[in-house]
Amino acid sequence: MAKLDYEHVWTDKKRTVFGLPISFTRYILTEKKLITRKGFLSITEDEIELYRVVDKSLRLPLGQRMFGCGTVVINCRDTDTPVKEVISIKNPREFMKILEKHVDVQRDKYRTRGRDMIGSDIALGHDCDCDCDE
Repeated sequence: MAKLDYEHVWTDKKRTVFGLPISFTRYILTEKKLITRKGFLSITEDEIELYRVVDKSLRLPLGQRMFGCGTVVINCRDTDTPVKEVISIKNPREFMKILEKHVDVQRDKYRTRGRDMIGSDIALGHDCDCDCDE
């Protein structure tokens, strides 16, 4: 495997049968980005800047929970990947804590908070579903 060009703070592979990391999908969290790396011969990477993360949730299906795994669903303000799933990873709650810490650092760095991430319709005052002219 080629050496990565970035320092990571957390990494794991997608877990498959019996919670084993037999997969060609790797998740890498750096201080600034969450990277999904897929493939064996032909590799594809998808990156999300951490300051764009809006919300996250945890799914713990029985099959994953039996082996200490879970899936973290991340909603973000990204055009090509508005919802990112970090599927079947070990210790998902620990990953969420690490992710939250680095998201907060990046939001502080870029001075973005929840109110800055609201869509343009609400920011312009068009938050009602009525047929009025406002």
